[in-house]
Amino acid sequence: MKIEGFGGIFWRTKNLEDIKSWYSKVLNIEIENWNGAILTPQPGNETVFSFFTEDDPYFPTNQQVMLNFQVENLDDSIKHLEEIGVPIVMEKAVDEYGKFIWIEDPEGRRIELWEK
Repeated sequence: MKIEGFGGIFWRTKNLEDIKSWYSKVLNIEIENWNGAILTPQPGNETVFSFFTEDDPYFPTNQQVMLNFQVENLDDSIKHLEEIGVPIVMEKAVDEYGKFIWIEDPEGRRIELWEK
């Protein structure tokens, strides 16, 4: 068996319309009538699948899953977020894996944006 990638990310939300609107506006994800979107990776994109211990401080311990979206240009993404008033929870960090920032959705889920 060979895993070719993730088939989807699914979770429950307290306010479906607000969350759909936020992800559409903030991350430019076109949410369709069936309450989701199909993201088609481009060459060079990759999905990381990684485990963390219950007490690892990398993201909030009360959050079971953190989404990571690979972006083409993190600086352009930061400008977009600033223009629409979305606060950046963690300022840009740069390491051997790339550039990262964190934001939160309206329900407090930490989201990581990553430029490879």
